Amino acid sequence: MDNRFEITADFTEYKKVFLEENSKLNLISKNDEKVLFEKHIYDSLAIKLFFEKYNISSGEILDIGCGGGFPCVPVAIEGQKSGLKVVGIDSIQKKINSINRMKEALALDNLSTICGRVENLKGRKFDVITSRAVAELAKICEYALPLLKKDGYFVAYKSKKALEELEGAKAVLKKYKAEVKDIIEYTLPLEEVYERNLIVIGF
Repeated sequence: MDNRFEITADFTEYKKVFLEENSKLNLISKNDEKVLFEKHIYDSLAIKLFFEKYNISSGEILDIGCGGGFPCVPVAIEGQKSGLKVVGIDSIQKKINSINRMKEALALDNLSTICGRVENLKGRKFDVITSRAVAELAKICEYALPLLKKDGYFVAYKSKKALEELEGAKAVLKKYKAEVKDIIEYTLPLEEVYERNLIVIGF
């Protein structure tokens, strides 16, 4: 396991708070609770590979379709050390309420939330946009790229099918004059081989 993603005291507390919320809302399955760190927190923190490679230590991040708080809550916990601000957006109020309770319990001053549809988010631009387990790359690019600053990056968490999705997203990338800057590969620390990719897109 990459020691950049070890469980610190912050994440031990987060795990406790998350499981309390999950018992009320079923944000992830009971089976996934057993691998919460390995499958969800570790995966969320993989963006540190991108931060290190591109020297990102400040700015504002939008997490599209933040759901149960992955990756926005783990990223906000990490971001407290550097000054990163994180905004999570989701259209389901009960999930936003859950993230807000986690934010309060963990005193995450650098995390804010929006309940609404991302296509209605007008007049704001972000340094980095993330998305994990939301939609096919072509569709999520349509949401993300209009909200991205000129020198910003859209980072999509994708499975080993990333290359297939990239093929389907070519027209959208061309429409916004965007391109794939990088594909950062990693694996999750699970018993089975679990290949993951961060697809880094910019203008």
